Amino acid sequence: MSSSAFNQSQADATKSQEAINKIIAAYSRFIPEKTLALLGKDAITDVALGDHLELTMSILFSDIRNFTSLSEAMTPPENFAFINSYLEYINPVITEHGGIIDKYIGDAIMVLFPRNADDALCCGINLLHHLDTYNQQRKSSGHPPIKIGVGINTGLMMLGVIGGKQHMESTVISDAVNLASRIESLTKNYKTPLLISEHTYYSLRDQAEHDIRFIDRVKVKGKSHCQSVYEVFDADPPALQAGKRSIQYLFEEALAHYHLKKIPEAKQLLLECQQQVPDDTVVEVYLARCDKFLTTGDHESSGEFDFTIRWDDSIAIDNGEIDAQHRQLFEHVNKFVKAMANSWDYSELQPLLEFMETYVAEHFDTEERLMAEKNYPFLQMQIAQHAEFYKLFEDFRDEIERDFSKRRIFFLFRTQVLLIDWLLNHTSKLDRHFGKFLKQSSC
Repeated sequence: MSSSAFNQSQADATKSQEAINKIIAAYSRFIPEKTLALLGKDAITDVALGDHLELTMSILFSDIRNFTSLSEAMTPPENFAFINSYLEYINPVITEHGGIIDKYIGDAIMVLFPRNADDALCCGINLLHHLDTYNQQRKSSGHPPIKIGVGINTGLMMLGVIGGKQHMESTVISDAVNLASRIESLTKNYKTPLLISEHTYYSLRDQAEHDIRFIDRVKVKGKSHCQSVYEVFDADPPALQAGKRSIQYLFEEALAHYHLKKIPEAKQLLLECQQQVPDDTVVEVYLARCDKFLTTGDHESSGEFDFTIRWDDSIAIDNGEIDAQHRQLFEHVNKFVKAMANSWDYSELQPLLEFMETYVAEHFDTEERLMAEKNYPFLQMQIAQHAEFYKLFEDFRDEIERDFSKRRIFFLFRTQVLLIDWLLNHTSKLDRHFGKFLKQSSC
């Protein structure tokens, strides 16, 4: 081969490689390299229909408030220019916190956080901070500011490839995704921008690093157990943020009284909150609920607080030792709640609390030992969940010892949210998942 022919061949090969690189770069905009890495794939060409992986992730949903009204005032080109300018502005924030953009849904965005729940929460907070800067730019251009809602949930899910031979896409499938979307929509109800599920709340390294408060219990379609929802107000304007901190005690008492249907007392506490922090929209929502109850008798709530945790065979994992311990744990919680409801004396509760603390630790040890023996792939997640619950339980015990006679109603309410709801959700979801793993392993 002549030198000129060789050089031409080299040039053609270089152009071909450049074309291939461009194609790979183009595909990476649709299926991110991080998603491929999670699936254990080196390149887009390695992906096949049905590829999947089960893992724990946090899901963040966000969308623009009143987008329909904004959209109607713009031409189609202006709509696309607006959406793209907004998404281009926030995408670096998502990347900075380890997020993977799963999909855009009109003005909404769905993001995966495979590392931890803290990444998702910090991203949500910083999205709101960056929105302030973005709105300043819009204002200087003569455009109205926009608002967004952010909802975050954490849980087990399947990441994989769906579709057909002619069209495929990566996605996540799980009821944890549906709950994240539902929580984002709830931001409209409470007129607050950032809400997280109890699963995300319990998955954080340290809740005290953020400004977080309980907002409500919700029942999601298709789910039998209530889910607690929390507001994160780190990104609120400084004055409002400080105000919410200052009324935390009153606010907790007010919500406890409301959910236990002590509405006149709840309203009085909420009015005190409103007097101190007039711009607190969640207080406004609960005051409206109180007025509705006093007028119609309609108590807007996700479910009754009967303070009973009932064993149900549907949450059994079909392991005799674990199921027996779960039943006993439920019985101990019921005894504790009954004692709390009928006594104002902490000394009557102390032995029950101490017994439960010991029993819970022994139960968690039993579960973790069995999971280790069976090489359960989500052992570390269970260990982290157990440790977090135990820490919160110890804090709960200390609070009861210190303030029981002053805050009995609040502690009754907290027992429902911390003990009953947590145990039901953990047992019916994560422990049941372990039960399914045991069945599959024995096949």
